[in-house]
Amino acid sequence: MGGQGIERREILRYIGIAAVAGSFPGFSRWAFACPQNHPQTSSPAGSGAYKPLFFSPQHYRMVEHLAEMIIPDDDTPGAKKAGVAEFIDFMVANRVPVSTSRDIRSTDDAIAAGNEAQNRFLAGLDWMSARARSEFGREFMDCLPEQQNSLMEELAYKAKFKPTTEAGRAFFQMIRDYTVVGYYTTEIGLKSIGYPGLRVVWPKMPGCAHPDDPEHANLREPASRSVSGQPS
Repeated sequence: MGGQGIERREILRYIGIAAVAGSFPGFSRWAFACPQNHPQTSSPAGSGAYKPLFFSPQHYRMVEHLAEMIIPDDDTPGAKKAGVAEFIDFMVANRVPVSTSRDIRSTDDAIAAGNEAQNRFLAGLDWMSARARSEFGREFMDCLPEQQNSLMEELAYKAKFKPTTEAGRAFFQMIRDYTVVGYYTTEIGLKSIGYPGLRVVWPKMPGCAHPDDPEHANLREPASRSVSGQPS
């Protein structure tokens, strides 16, 4: 959305968060999930072939639409082309926290934060629908574009905040964080900020070590390791 620009320092922090979670198998579009010459056997983002792991089909379409409103397709490809909704669904399904006020000191803390994110996403999406029904008498996805923009702007811009939208503003901040992490850890997002690693490192990355499992559906989860890096 206009006026919602992201500073490079913030992008780098998000990339760091994403890299930590890169050991989770299953997400085929993420820049950290697999090298760039992974066999492209899956359908492109937005084709309708993706089956959500956590969200209902209705909620998934809403997440995809909200992400595209946050990072639209203009002079660079937007969130939908980058497959951001898949990223959000994957992260939420696997309880990987991106935006949390919790002090995470252990695996249990991270899982609790992930559970909290699941609940907050569902509550936030329902809040958006309820707000749309209250303001315009229809579901959010059935609203006109200008009505959707009006609802989003009162959550995104301080000058338009209303006393009754605290829950919605908290949800907007969370989905914005997940959207930014998802977008700027794809090749599309990294290209949009001129990330030098795409010119230097990306072309030299080796091929995928498991071409017979392009969706990473059968990979085992990584072994748990302690903070020191030694097996637990």
